[in-house]
Amino acid sequence: MSIPQPAGAVQLARGICRALGQLGYAGLVEFPLASGRRADIMMLGRTGDFLIVEIKSSVADFRSDRKWTSYREFADRLYFAVPAAFPALLIPEECGLIVADSFGAAVLRHGALTPLAAARRRAMMLRFARAAATRLHRQLDPHAGWPDGV
Repeated sequence: MSIPQPAGAVQLARGICRALGQLGYAGLVEFPLASGRRADIMMLGRTGDFLIVEIKSSVADFRSDRKWTSYREFADRLYFAVPAAFPALLIPEECGLIVADSFGAAVLRHGALTPLAAARRRAMMLRFARAAATRLHRQLDPHAGWPDGV
């Protein structure tokens, strides 16, 4: 089950996944967390590190959403991705900053490193793998009755 995103967020997600993919990350959009929330993009690096990218397509979107603080416990680094016209000074210093459009993105600042505990990393790895496999299988058989949440 996918939650619709605003058109601007979808465009930014494409550019972010493209750019971070070139840096060795694999990403899943609308990734379900164990807390019941959904990260806009969960990225898994070659070394097993996790990044969450929270997309903010406007200042109003940023100001109306404070759920992102709960994402820190599910990633080694937290980033905000914004369009070029977004005032970067609004983004908290401890968070990474990515400027993106539908064709690519640039990491302007890395988020503070807060390494996941080994048990959380293992749980996240399994959750990521199952979500990716389920999404791939849905492409092969969209009518199989797949469980929600992946």
